[in-house]
Formats: sequence, C-alpha cells, structure tokens
Amino acid sequence: MNRRIGDLVDQIFQRLRPKAKSLIITVYGDAILHHGGSAWLGSVINLVEPLGLNERIVRTSVFRLSKEDWLASSQIGRRSYYRLTDLGRRRFDAVNGRIYYHVSTPWDGRWTLVALNTAGAGPEERDTVRRNLGWLGFGQLANSVMLHPDPDKVAMRNALTDTGFAERAMVMTAEAESWTSPDVIRDIIHSSWDLERLAVDYDEFLDMFRPLWQSLSGNGELDPQMCFVVRTLLMHGYRRALLRDPMLPDELLPANWPGTTARQLCRNLYRLVQAAAETHVMSMLETAEGPVPEAHPIYYTRFGGLQSGDAPPSSPPIFEPAANP
Repeated sequence: MNRRIGDLVDQIFQRLRPKAKSLIITVYGDAILHHGGSAWLGSVINLVEPLGLNERIVRTSVFRLSKEDWLASSQIGRRSYYRLTDLGRRRFDAVNGRIYYHVSTPWDGRWTLVALNTAGAGPEERDTVRRNLGWLGFGQLANSVMLHPDPDKVAMRNALTDTGFAERAMVMTAEAESWTSPDVIRDIIHSSWDLERLAVDYDEFLDMFRPLWQSLSGNGELDPQMCFVVRTLLMHGYRRALLRDPMLPDELLPANWPGTTARQLCRNLYRLVQAAAETHVMSMLETAEGPVPEAHPIYYTRFGGLQSGDAPPSSPPIFEPAANP
C-alpha cells in the first residue's frame, strides 16, 4: 500500500472528523451485522483501533449505544459481548435497505402522507417520530404532516410502531390533480427537503473519495487493514449524506443530480475493497464461541452483487431486500 493512499485516507479522516459513537454504529452496521451482530468487546476495540479509537472511547461509546437501545451486553466469564438489539437490527435494516439495495423505479405520481396525532405527546416524542420518519426520507409538509413520493412502507410502519405512533397516525396515499402546477410541486419539494445542501454533501463525498478510487483501482494487491479502514470511512461518509437524502424519484430530481454519481462511486469502491476488508474483519472479531461466522449470504447481494474476490461479478444476482442474519 503506497504512501499516496495513506495520505488520502488521512485527508478523509480530517475532513469527515467522525465522532466515535457514530463511527462504531457504522462498523456494527457494515462489518458486524452480517457476521451475526455480536462480538467480544475486546475484539471490537482491536478492530477499530486503526480508526483512531482507543479503548476508553470505545467502552464509553458502546455503553451509550446500550442506553439508546442499539446494543445489549452479556457477560461470560471476564469478557463482555455486545450484540445488536432487535430495535437496533430494525434500524439497520431500514437504513441498509437504502444504502445497499436501493433500486430506482419509475414514479407512479402518488404521494404517501402521514398525519400524526400529537395531542398529548411531549416534545421528545414528537421530535423522535419526525426524526425517525426523516431517516426514511420523509419531508415535513406541515407541523404534523410528513410526506414522501415513494417510501419503504414496511420501514415506515416499523418507525411508527417503534415510536408509539402506530395507533396515532393516519397514513394515506394521494395523487395531485392533473391541473396542479409543476411550480407548486417544485416549491413543495424545496420547502420539504433541503436539496441544495444535499447536493453540496454529495459533491464533497465525490471530492473526497474519487482520488482514493483512482489510486486504489490501479494499486494491485490491497492491504486488508487499510481496506477495512477505507470501507468504513466510505460508508461513514456516504451514510452521512444518504441519511439526509429523501431518495426522490428521478422525475422529481434536478438534472445532473450528484447523488447518482456518488452512488456509482460508492458501489465501485466498495466492491474493490470489500474482500480484503472482510479478510481483516474475520481475523479480528471473536464471539463467545470463537471466530465470528462467515458472512451471511445476504451480504453478497449488496450493491447489486459482491463476490469473494476483489472484482465485481459479471452477472450480479437478482436483487434481494435486506434481511436479519
């Protein structure tokens, strides 16, 4: 691994400035979930050390993630093991579906609206349900009305259930009348979602990771530890932009939308480094029963299809939705 690649990775670290807790969420979602979702804390500490996280920071972060119901711990002898909770898995399934398995399809012109009955709900409850729907791409049309042109309806229902609003929300599907002005639709889109800021986020992602792709794609043999670092930073940077992306249909997006290019770059770089990164993960992580299990088959359907080698398959497998390992 040449010095140029190391310098590029250092520059990405400096630009992303990832917070420890958020980085560990990325690692669990991208590297641990498909290996069973559970690992000895000591091995997690060793795994994330190249990401600049020391033992104290990791222990503090996983403790906080446990308080937020992302992780649950168990003690076997003198070792602590942290696994994803059921809620944590559902959160990852919703997000991972958007990251790894999104397929753009023609829009049918219909909108999904969620009208929330917030009477009696506290500020924290209201903020939580809006934030969780926001993670799924919903925009806020009015104070208690969220909308999206093509949402993941299973994830939407789970979000309402997890926040206690399943019985306090009216969900409906509607279509604009034919005489509705395109200017009105455009204004609603711009008032409900900050597409200008999102475009800037995607342009920054492209600016960070294009040079890395160019250097790595012609580098030959790849170092497993560095590939793990690259894959983690890639997903952390992509997720940072994607979680603000409503994933609007192409018909509603501006021309030359940078999100499309960013997804292509993310897919190509992920495919390039994933096999070596997996080698490193398998060599580092431990469970109570020994080394972590092999990757669940669903892992190899990410980004249209992965294989054990560095090169992408010539015929990607048929798309499959995310599933719990």
